[in-house]
Parts: sequence; C-alpha cells; structure tokens
Amino acid sequence: MVENTMSTLSFDYSETQKMVASSAREFAEQHIKPHVMEWDEAQTFPLEVFKKAGEMGFMGVLVPQDLGGSGLGYHEYVAIIEEISRIDPSIGLSVAAHNSLCTNHILTFGNDRQKQLWIPKLATAEWLGAWGLTEHNTGSDAGGMSTTAVRDGDSWVLNGAKNFITHGKSGDIAVVVVRTGDKGDSRGMTAFVIERGTPGFTSGKKENKLGMRASETAELIFDNCRISDGNRLGNIGDGFKQSMKVLDGGRISIGALSLGIAKGAYEAALKYSKERVQFGKPISEFQGISFKLAEMATQIEASELLLHKAAYLKNEGRKMTKASAMAKMYASEVCVRVANEAVQIHGGYGYIKDFPVEKFYRDAKLCTIGEGTTEIQKVVISRNILK
Repeated sequence: MVENTMSTLSFDYSETQKMVASSAREFAEQHIKPHVMEWDEAQTFPLEVFKKAGEMGFMGVLVPQDLGGSGLGYHEYVAIIEEISRIDPSIGLSVAAHNSLCTNHILTFGNDRQKQLWIPKLATAEWLGAWGLTEHNTGSDAGGMSTTAVRDGDSWVLNGAKNFITHGKSGDIAVVVVRTGDKGDSRGMTAFVIERGTPGFTSGKKENKLGMRASETAELIFDNCRISDGNRLGNIGDGFKQSMKVLDGGRISIGALSLGIAKGAYEAALKYSKERVQFGKPISEFQGISFKLAEMATQIEASELLLHKAAYLKNEGRKMTKASAMAKMYASEVCVRVANEAVQIHGGYGYIKDFPVEKFYRDAKLCTIGEGTTEIQKVVISRNILK
C-alpha cells in the first residue's frame, strides 16, 4: 500500500484530480474519438490534436507554471494519460512520450538557460519533442550504442542513427543520448538537445506498425551534425545515468497508458456482454463470462493502486525505481490480458474493426515492450529486492 501513515492514507481523488480527469475525458471524446479508426487505418499522425492538447495544458503537465506548464503532479498526469488512452492509446502514447521523455529530460537536467530556451515551447506544444536512446542494434542493451559525438573545440559532431523514435519525423526538437566514451561504458554516454533544421540532422524511415498507428515512430539520422556545447545536458558522461532517471518517471506514464487501454477494453466488453443475448439471456449472466469480467476488474484495480503508489513516491521525491518498474510491468501485462479477454467476450465481433476491442488488442502489446520490456522490469525489480 501507499507508504505513509494510516491517518493520511486516502484513496479518494482530490478535486483537482477529478477536474483534470474530466477535462481530459471531454477532450478525448470531442477531438479524438470521431477520428480513431480513420487515423489508425491511414497511420495519420494528427499534429493539430497535439497543438489543441497543448492549449489544454496536457503537453506540459509536470512543467512549472513559470515555464509555461500546468504545474501538476504525477497523480494528475496518470489521470490525463489514462483518459486519453481509453479512447485512443496511440494519442496517449505520444502525449506520454512528449511529457515524460523529451520535456522531462530537459526540465530535470537542463540548466536555467536551456530550460528558458526550450521548455516553454514544449509545454505549450508550440514544439513537439522526441527522445532518442534506442538504436538498430541496441534495444535493452543501451550501453552498446554506436551513435557518437566527438568534441571539436566548442562544438560536438554527431554521427549515427536512432531507431523506434516517437515523433522522429514531426518532432521540432530531440534529446538524444550518444556515445562520447568507450562502447559499453555506462559513463561513456552524454545527452544533447538538437533542434530540427540543424544541418546534418534528418529523419529516416517511418515504421509501419501493428498498433499505435497514429503515433509516429521513425529514425533520427546524424551525418556530421555539428552542435554547440551549449546543447549538452549536464556533465559529459552522465547521459546513461540521466536516462535511467527519466525512464523511472516514464514507466509511470506507460503504466497509465496501459491502464487506459485496460479500462477501455474492459468497459467495451462489459457493455457488449450486457447487450449480447444467447440462449435467451445476456451473456454476462453466464459464469464463464462473468468470471472473466471479475478477473479483468480486479487486475485493473490492482494496476491502478500500483501506479498511484509510484506516483505518490515520485511526487514526494522519494526513491521509486522499484515501484515504477512494478507498476509498469504489472499494468502492461494486465492490459494485454484484458484486451485479449475483451476480444474473446465479443466473439467473432471482437475480430472486426467495427468494434473497438480489436484496436485495443493491437495497441496493448507495445506496452510490454516500450520504455523497458517486461523482462527488463524484472531485472530492475530483482536488483532492488536483492540488494
């Protein structure tokens, strides 16, 4: 349970959290829901929706108000990602990546000049952010990256490519972690900020994906890309350490994405089970179906509790690596199971694109892979409990 005294333990949402969740729900219903399948089929990345989300404060959720953000905490952040993802997980994914990865990396590790220069544009979605760690041959093994930055006076010259990058084509700015020392050395990586339009910085292939198809995923390519040392985030060699801290918070956002998928699929299955009549009664009255729904509801509840514990620890500035890994691992696996059962409850109609569960089924799988696979979460958790 939440690690504080029983006198302060509360499972009620605050008025702010309720208001934020309601606002995100209305936004998703109005601006996203009418276009979900159209965007999915065409792999449309609806940039205008993210501009509207910026106007609502959803693209700078954790950013202080004096830098143009909403100044909210992680409980509100979970609510926003969850509500958007109940309607379209791919939009939830892009909102999460922009907030947790690019924006949060600069906010956490940038100096005052860098924050003033870039954060207000990101917080309002004037600029869309990308974040690059993964490469073609390095997924979980980030230390084996090949993209390099070589110092040349007051500049750095970048060469290489990043793969599977959210907003790789449309992003106006990217935070990238590249090798400045020996391969495999965790102190041999450094983070840099690169603005779109910098010579030698281009985009490559846009991926054709199973799910999350309205969230753009593409390569970032660096060909003798020269940037100022003023674009370096933090100390030389701190890039990997910074990334691990950024991913701690990012796991909460992927957990929230997973929770939204699970709730969306569960609600669709619950509704269908009450309406679908077989053998003279709604299928929800058959034990085989009602027990599925009971398990789905319980697993969703457990996911939500784990997520908000991690959010609480993050808000308090306490160590939350284990808690966020547990929340991400459990919620992501639950969303896959719930989406699978939702399709099963729908029967043949669950396989048809006229019903929302087939898309939840396709979208869910990424949650067990992105921002650290389930297997990597187990590594993180086991290291923490075996210390």
